[in-house]
Amino acid sequence: MIRLALWIVFSLVVAAGIAWLIGLPGTMTLEVAGYRMQPRLGVAAAVSIGLIALTILVWTIVRRVIDAPRHFARMARERRRERAMVALSDGFIALSAGDAHRARRLARDARSSLPENAAAQLLEAKADLALGNMHAAREHYRALIADRRTALAALSGLYEQARAQGRHDAALTFAQKAVAIAPAPWASEAVLDDLTRRGQWQAALDHLSAEPAVSREDKMRKRRKQALIETARAREAEPSEPLRALDHALAALKLLPDFVPAALIAARIQSNRGEARRAMSLLRRVWRATSHPDIAALYAAAVPGASAVDRLKRVTELIDQPPPNRAAAIVLARAAVDAFEWSTARNALAPYVSSDATQALCLLMAEIEEGQSGDHGKAREWLSRAVRAPRDPTWTADGLTAEEWEPVSPVTGKLDAFEWRVPIGATGLQRSPAPVAPPSGTTVAVPAGDATGSTALALSTR
Repeated sequence: MIRLALWIVFSLVVAAGIAWLIGLPGTMTLEVAGYRMQPRLGVAAAVSIGLIALTILVWTIVRRVIDAPRHFARMARERRRERAMVALSDGFIALSAGDAHRARRLARDARSSLPENAAAQLLEAKADLALGNMHAAREHYRALIADRRTALAALSGLYEQARAQGRHDAALTFAQKAVAIAPAPWASEAVLDDLTRRGQWQAALDHLSAEPAVSREDKMRKRRKQALIETARAREAEPSEPLRALDHALAALKLLPDFVPAALIAARIQSNRGEARRAMSLLRRVWRATSHPDIAALYAAAVPGASAVDRLKRVTELIDQPPPNRAAAIVLARAAVDAFEWSTARNALAPYVSSDATQALCLLMAEIEEGQSGDHGKAREWLSRAVRAPRDPTWTADGLTAEEWEPVSPVTGKLDAFEWRVPIGATGLQRSPAPVAPPSGTTVAVPAGDATGSTALALSTR
């Protein structure tokens, strides 16, 4: 409605302007080839405006006719470009869907329309790689390296190809070249993994420090990796250079305040140096955050040469009564058993003695039954339950278990692979004794589980 009103007003204004122009007083004399014309001034002005408009229209038509070949050529290029873009889009979709043959065909169609398009060549290289045509893929990637815009993508493809072929040195070379161009995440990760796998901790730390971190998640991930590397350096230096190891462990704790492996190393060194109070303070703080049993065990032994009774007193200072979780209960019961405080040990485990009791808890209960009352029958019953009981948390990585944390996986060499959790289908890195000694008169053999997670328990009674 508003548009209609505006159009009516505009039409009236134009009509009024034309009427005013035609009605202007006066005449204009024109003599052309012996002819004389004397139109009124308004008519002459209107005719002049019309002639100018006609001239503009004619020139526009002539220019369009002259530019027609270039226009049609441009339209053809646009159509080819549009077809190439559609082919590229469909090609990447086909490659993601697993149809590498169709992806390669579409990539070639796109390249025929846009020979200079790097994305089409990249798609063809990826399709060749998916089809196993390594030579063709490598040639495409090498051609793309010359262009700085596609160099990283080409190096990424060459890196994946080298990994697929098992050429790890070549893959590392491509990753290093990519890092020199720009800090691509995949390249930085590959270089860092190589440095940590070879134990070059200082070089790994320098490389990690140069890596940019923009988001909060990236910064947290970077701090964790730095803490892991500092802990690895502390672990390596602890036997020969304890002071340097302590510095690295404390540096790791500044980055990751509740990191258990770093806290254990720092507390051990402080305890050995006679700084038991400082070690115990550190362990108390980490225990409150993690409730890790190794922290409590080290807290109990923070003073070298302490008796079993003294260790039990320290554990009771650390752990609330009743114990807030199974791990705390097992630590307290272990200390009580060592001090022959059978009632304390039994009371600590009582809330967790149920159908889901773990192996360590069952073995402790067997020892309590044997030590407190000499009941061999109940001890054997608990040992039988230990055969079927769930396993206790331990350091686990890539199907392997370890008694102590390690910075990299022995299988893949990946940093931060070990986790404290219940192992599922894991194999021990080394044969270790059972966590709790069996009662006297009974022999217990708990070999490491096989690759399927099965565990055998042999019992014999004298």
